Amino acid sequence: MTGELSPIDKAKFVAAKRAAELVEDGMRVGLGTGSTAAWLVRHLGDRVQDEGLRIKGVPTSTRTAQLARDAGIDVITLDEAGTLNITIDGADEFDANLNLIKGGGGALLHEKIVAAASEEVVIIADAAKEVGTLGAFPLPIEVIPFGWTTTQMLVDELLVSADVMGRRITLRMNGDKPFRTDEGNHILDLHLSRIGNPRQLAMALNQMPGVVENGLFIDLCDKVIIGYSDGRVETRDINEGTVSEEHINLVETDNLFSDI
Repeated sequence: MTGELSPIDKAKFVAAKRAAELVEDGMRVGLGTGSTAAWLVRHLGDRVQDEGLRIKGVPTSTRTAQLARDAGIDVITLDEAGTLNITIDGADEFDANLNLIKGGGGALLHEKIVAAASEEVVIIADAAKEVGTLGAFPLPIEVIPFGWTTTQMLVDELLVSADVMGRRITLRMNGDKPFRTDEGNHILDLHLSRIGNPRQLAMALNQMPGVVENGLFIDLCDKVIIGYSDGRVETRDINEGTVSEEHINLVETDNLFSDI
């Protein structure tokens, strides 16, 4: 079955498998959204079934919630959990300081709230997600539907004086209708090419009327686990300043979640 996976999927698979090993019995776990986080949910579901692992999962989207229930994970709300022991999620980009762009899956608001409630945030990714400077991936911002064109205009004016390379803004669509987040909001994707000062831009965007949240995750990530198609896994811990590498066998098995 591993032979049927693309190199990127193999990289996501091993990164998620390594991250799943960080989860201990009794933990309250934030579950991210997206293709890499989906692998994590399935790995955790395997541990629940095979090892009797007992955890409470707090999903960041309705899609992840359904995946977790299907995998046998006990799902609760963040209000029920209070605080979380660990959150494991993917990212669209990360830099050397483990600053992130997230929101490609449309769940950035819930993802940031869950991350902020966690004692530890672990990001899982394939090596292609690492960049020297954030911004090649469009930066999502969640905006309320009321007056969204005015919000877009205000953001465009902000970008004139921001340290970015591009300024094109597009409304994310779902077919012929605007994409709706789980909170019923729209997403504007900012095509910036390069973000010179992510911290400053994140603060400025969140001061704009109509902007609910932005996809820049600054000082939230504690650890990144990078997967490679040959089974190598690299773990970088920004708090301890350590980098470690190991190898995870891509064992031929009939239980490799071919529906991901």
